Amino acid sequence: MWADLFAGIGEYSIFIGRSLRGLKALPRRRLEFLIQFKRIGYDSLFLIMLTAAFTGLVTALQAVYQSKGYIPLNLLSVLIGKSTMVELAPVLTGLVLTGKIGAAMAAEIGSMKVSEQIDALHSMSVNPHEFLYMPRILAGVVAFPLITIFANAISILCAWYFSYLRYGLHYHTFFTGMRAYFEPFDLWSGLLKSIVFGFIITSLACYFGDRSYGGAEGVGRSTTQTVVYGSVAILIMDFIVAWILFGSM
Repeated sequence: MWADLFAGIGEYSIFIGRSLRGLKALPRRRLEFLIQFKRIGYDSLFLIMLTAAFTGLVTALQAVYQSKGYIPLNLLSVLIGKSTMVELAPVLTGLVLTGKIGAAMAAEIGSMKVSEQIDALHSMSVNPHEFLYMPRILAGVVAFPLITIFANAISILCAWYFSYLRYGLHYHTFFTGMRAYFEPFDLWSGLLKSIVFGFIITSLACYFGDRSYGGAEGVGRSTTQTVVYGSVAILIMDFIVAWILFGSM
């Protein structure tokens, strides 16, 4: 078991190294990068908007319940803002996009693998790490922080609107309290997490897709592995990054 685990980590590390070496070819592959950036970023906006909106609503609802008698209502926005920017927006965005982007990417590359399209690229002296994997990984690293910023905005706005309708909390009171206790580190820590998550999801999708074999069953297996391992890796890396950033405070 442990031997298979370390062998898999080694293969994954080698795969990542080969893909990152393709960064020097980015000017030639910029069109593929832009295509993947649109798929990951723009095409996911509606799903992220829906997820972030209900995240903001439930955060506002439960923040009042959990802080009742301990935190004044006019400071409710402080709790909502910090929890959203530091934890909820990047983690939930990562988990949702693991199912949408990671699964689709693994299925696409897995289908190319089992149908020998990737072998055809080798026969034409086209490096798949440079042509297929590097643009996808880089697009994930760039797009995820931008999506997280969008999720932050939607979630906080929905939290305020619910607080206004349910508790009569005026927008001036809500956002003044948030601004008074806002620290740039809260935002940057969440964005750093999103960069890590974007790298993990896209790289695992490319890795498992490239390891597909056995026809349609193999593609399904690779897709499942991407979603499962990607989701677990996000939760593990969430703790590791949080420990690095906040462990000494």
